[in-house]
Amino acid sequence: MNELLTPEVRAQEVKRLVSQLQAEGRTDLLLHAIGVPLLEELRIEAAKGRLSRLVITKDYRFILEDYQKEVELQPVHKAVYLLFLAHPEGIEFKHLADYRDELLRYYMATGKMLDKEKVIESVDHLVNPLDNAINMNTQPVIISSAVTRRSISLAPVESGTNA
Repeated sequence: MNELLTPEVRAQEVKRLVSQLQAEGRTDLLLHAIGVPLLEELRIEAAKGRLSRLVITKDYRFILEDYQKEVELQPVHKAVYLLFLAHPEGIEFKHLADYRDELLRYYMATGKMLDKEKVIESVDHLVNPLDNAINMNTQPVIISSAVTRRSISLAPVESGTNA
């Protein structure tokens, strides 16, 4: 019988059932029925209407193009964002040491006025799997799976900044 109903009609039925469970105070059953992965997917779908294209300028300013607003981030946060953006396949934190030189190049490029020795020390903390620095520095960087490489203009890192 459900096969004969249109997706819109089935969605209305789901809405009715959700309203009933909410009225009964059983949001726990809703979460169990929907599951966390689908809930996350729905959250991303809901946010799509508010997302903006991100443009990263040659001088590493992060601009939300649709709002003409700059996102203010510290150079370390920009470097971490750029590193993960350059690796859409993902990077496990425990393997960050494999990306040390690349992260250092991003950090040197985004923080041109910073002391080079302090930048190197900071990167060494970030890539140390026994240090919590990467967790502290990824919190301000919101990396959404709804943002695709097609919506981002990424300035290249100059290879001459390698330490």
